[in-house]
Amino acid sequence: MEEYKNPLVERYSSKEMLYNFSPKKKFLIWRKLWLYLAEIQKELGLNISEEQIHDLKNHLYDIDWNKVSFYEKKFRHDVMAHLYAFGEKATIARPIIHLGVTSAFLGDNTDIILIRDGLDILLKKLINLIFRLRNFTLEYHHIPTLAFTHYQPAQLTTVGKRSALWLQSLLLDLEELEFRYKNIQFRGIKGTVGSADTFKELFDGNLQKLKDLEQKLSNKFNFQNVFPITGQTYDRKVDAQILNLLSNISQSSHKFSNDLRLLQNLKEMEEPFEKEQIGSSAMAYKRNPIRSERMASLAKYVISLSNSSALVAATQWLERTLDDSANRRLVIGQSFLAVDAILMIWNNILEDLIVYPKMIDKHIKEELPFLVTEHIIIECVKKGADRQDIHERIRIHSMKANNKIKLKGEENDFIQRILHDKKIPIHEKKINQILNPKKLIGFSSNQTLEFLDTRINPILNRFHRLIDSNLTNRDIKI
Repeated sequence: MEEYKNPLVERYSSKEMLYNFSPKKKFLIWRKLWLYLAEIQKELGLNISEEQIHDLKNHLYDIDWNKVSFYEKKFRHDVMAHLYAFGEKATIARPIIHLGVTSAFLGDNTDIILIRDGLDILLKKLINLIFRLRNFTLEYHHIPTLAFTHYQPAQLTTVGKRSALWLQSLLLDLEELEFRYKNIQFRGIKGTVGSADTFKELFDGNLQKLKDLEQKLSNKFNFQNVFPITGQTYDRKVDAQILNLLSNISQSSHKFSNDLRLLQNLKEMEEPFEKEQIGSSAMAYKRNPIRSERMASLAKYVISLSNSSALVAATQWLERTLDDSANRRLVIGQSFLAVDAILMIWNNILEDLIVYPKMIDKHIKEELPFLVTEHIIIECVKKGADRQDIHERIRIHSMKANNKIKLKGEENDFIQRILHDKKIPIHEKKINQILNPKKLIGFSSNQTLEFLDTRINPILNRFHRLIDSNLTNRDIKI
């Protein structure tokens, strides 16, 4: 309890994402890079024995962490520390470990692998989130609710149409995630400044052997594409693009958390609240939306980190400078951990998201008289009235009705005012027909169902293997 603990590790992120960015996985990848490099170098004719390859394999998972720590303090160089520690175990292979490559060969290729694997973890959580939100949207696609612009009452929409807006943001994020995942490139083997000069010597000027080495090595880690050129490192714009993606997911998440908290204040929707959960230490009646607040808090953090990776990409010097190193150690892993936590919280909220239809109806009835003004204008114009004249009459009546509501606390008498105005040619029977909320939602329900059918369901079908089985068994099926 006397040392700082990272909340992303202690409280928020999943075990799978924590392992993905753990030292153990990172350094095992380093060793696999050394092993596969040696295997392919041998295959391409370099003087490496089968005994040395077996030696590497036999000690691949045999990491002496104390020895690594000793060498890192001695050399102040993490790659050399692991190289020496591995060499003490794999003594036969020691002379050929790290042959022809530089530190960036390990660091950059490993980072690309971890980023790719991190995206894979997020993909599953994102698909399950889309599945849950799709089911919610389908269930409430036809339920009228009061829409807001500028957080002021506007016209009607439906609960499902509103949640379709959240879905659409996630769809954009998913499309970007897929693009980044499919197009991420292995750093490959480029040497100290990207010229692969060492391998020109090792392969006696045979460029094809270097290309074969790169392609075979990238295939070992399931990459189809390799950066055609690099400096000492891969282009740091890749990090900026990835963190921008994570920022975009966070922006979508924050928007949802804002909307839910606004709706919870109106008592129309509410995040889950446990039986013994305490909302406030002082105000025992409170049901604070701590989950959506936590989402928003983490989202702000990720959005802020994306600027850091952009600065790193912008300020690299020539073939490379090391002032990216500490920054990347912090921002890449922590951005993934935070987004992982955000998606878990959002999935958790949607497991038991509560809707209060009677409160929704109450708010509709309070504003309904004002919501039909455009319909009244249209009906009057159909009967030959001047649109501008009717608009002005309605504006005057609505302002007077609003003043009575706000200043005197009286009931909304806007409809009575309209019916008593002889200059507005509309009958009470017609107004009563117009005042049906289900007739004031426009094409909200149609738009929502079409969106689910044409854009969301095909994605869920394509990624059906990623949807948790308990969800497909319990919730509405595709």
